[in-house]
This record gives sequence, C-alpha cells and structure tokens, in this order.
Amino acid sequence: MSLSIKDIVANGQFVHFVCYSKGELWYRTDTGFEFPVPMDDTGDGIFLAKDKAIMFMRYIRKHLANIELGKKECLTEI
Repeated sequence: MSLSIKDIVANGQFVHFVCYSKGELWYRTDTGFEFPVPMDDTGDGIFLAKDKAIMFMRYIRKHLANIELGKKECLTEI
C-alpha cells in the first residue's frame, strides 16, 4: 500500500530530523515516510528538528514523485 500526500501531512502530523548526508537533510514523518530536503534548496530557511509535516509538503511531494518514477522505470526494464 502506498501513502498519499494527504495521508502523510494530514491531521497535524509532524516531521522529525533524522540525519544529514551528502548535501541533504533527511526527515521522517509520523507515518514513517522518509524524504530528503536538498541543502541547495533551503536558502536561508530555518529547519527545525521537529516541525509540522504540512510545511514540508513540497519536499514530500517531490520524493513521492521520484519514487513513482523509479517504479515505472523498473517496470519498463523487465
């Protein structure tokens, strides 16, 4: 079962900072979904250890799209 963006950000859910690796801040949502925030896309923004998931919707949406693209590419290789 795949999560929708609504499942991930609805009902006041939060994101929690996990780690920094290779130019990306990695966060995990309350649902367990992990996604990156590219440092070159942060500008002078402040990124907290815990924040509202809805504030990260743009990054979550991008990562969900990348996952779907990867799935499609895997299916075309078979």
